[in-house]
Amino acid sequence: MSAIKITTLNDNTAAMGNFIAEWGLSLLVETEETTILLDTGMGSAVVHNAETLGVDLAQVQTLVLSHGHSDHTGGLREVLRTMRKEVEVIAHPDVWQAKYDKTAGKPERFIGIPFRKEELENLGARFNLSREPVYITDSILTTGEVPMNNDFEEIDKNIFVRDGSEWKPDPVMDDRALIIKTELGLVVLPGCAHRGLINTLQHARQITGVSEVYAVIGGSHLIGASEERLWQTIAALKEIDVQKLGLCHCTDLPVISVLAQEFGEKFIFNKAGATINLP
Repeated sequence: MSAIKITTLNDNTAAMGNFIAEWGLSLLVETEETTILLDTGMGSAVVHNAETLGVDLAQVQTLVLSHGHSDHTGGLREVLRTMRKEVEVIAHPDVWQAKYDKTAGKPERFIGIPFRKEELENLGARFNLSREPVYITDSILTTGEVPMNNDFEEIDKNIFVRDGSEWKPDPVMDDRALIIKTELGLVVLPGCAHRGLINTLQHARQITGVSEVYAVIGGSHLIGASEERLWQTIAALKEIDVQKLGLCHCTDLPVISVLAQEFGEKFIFNKAGATINLP
């Protein structure tokens, strides 16, 4: 298996040292073929942590947005300003929807991309918007839209899209993951897995024709999950026989503690400033 280096440039928690933690996620993926940045966090953490690690963001060849929430796209402007070049940005057309959090008892809150598309294009972003899987190389692709096939995974009830004066529940069709095909199986990097971690893994297996999942690194959206959903997810991960599990961001620390106990040496406590070398 060719070496894959995954560096977490942003997460809710940070490694010791001069690293910044902020709510959100950003993963730098380096292979022999290419360098990809999956998501850009909420604000300034990605650029700061990249500088702390000595990472040159100008070496990134492709940006992938897992979905249009601000904790995954809020660092876009600063990242593009730092890169100072044109770069392909792969995403779903729905990333530009007016996305809101309408949690009962709280004021509605805009949680979409906090920039205008034209501003980002002026900074070098060249958007490739697709509902289908997009191949970046022969072995690296995005999932495209993830079907909801499991009865235990569901979309948050508090997220909506505003269309004029009309509010619609957001199915987060733009939710996607990055897939790397390797000799040991798939390496799957979900940004948030709003449409379900297991749904995402099953879809990755279906579109690639590869049944083995070697590693899963990124968000799982198990934060606030019921006990039943958590244990069904754990059972499914064990059935799939995932060998490396580096779940973070929207997984939540209590859930991470359970996963660490259940998966032992297979579990990686991922955080900003951490580097995971595969295999």
